[in-house]
Amino acid sequence: MNIYGDRGNIITLLQRCRWRGYGVRVTPVSLGDGLDPGEHDLYFIGGGQDREQILVCEDLAAEKGEALRHAVEEGAALLSICGGYQLLGNHFLTYTGEDLPGIALFDVKTVGGETRFIGNVAVASELEGVEGVLVGFENHSGRTHLGPGCKPLGKVIKGYGNNGEDGQEGCVYRHAIGTYLHGSLLPKNPRLADWFILQALRRHHDLAELPALDDALENAAHRAAFDLILREKSWRRRLRKS
Repeated sequence: MNIYGDRGNIITLLQRCRWRGYGVRVTPVSLGDGLDPGEHDLYFIGGGQDREQILVCEDLAAEKGEALRHAVEEGAALLSICGGYQLLGNHFLTYTGEDLPGIALFDVKTVGGETRFIGNVAVASELEGVEGVLVGFENHSGRTHLGPGCKPLGKVIKGYGNNGEDGQEGCVYRHAIGTYLHGSLLPKNPRLADWFILQALRRHHDLAELPALDDALENAAHRAAFDLILREKSWRRRLRKS
């Protein structure tokens, strides 16, 4: 699944590793492919429409979902966006009534709403090592509520976040993160990209921190995006589901 530039997250991770001289191998995993939980240190699942989610849901219900849970429990990092986030929870009840069982990696439940939450988002991150503002773009009808088994990624400054009600955005369990932030997320938030890289490397290396990069351009882009969000007067935008 890949919409709203989600693939840019992979490009960002690759480039920031290469700039530091780290070798990286990317393995696409499609429907029906096997998944070895010990083979990779970082996993990514993008967003998709309901049709794609139904197909992916069926695929995850087999051995792949169990392999992902095992990998995260063993220390692997994982980023899931929007539809991917929903399918890694306990279940997702779509607006049209399909009940899609999740793999229960995240202790969350999602119910589709009549309207979509659309617009730029700013979030005050509560993740250790990534404290500060995260920026992104959301477009979802799902209302996600967290259970006690995970914690939010942060608090909404502007936008809707998980459900438009409790002020929370995303969820964190071990080194796995689920979020509604598209756009792509990681190019706009280099510190979060480095958090994922560091967690992945720590599976096999005693590493306190990553070598620093010159992020002047990335930080300027982040500030520009945040300033734009703060200047938006009508940031509450909803579209009725067609």
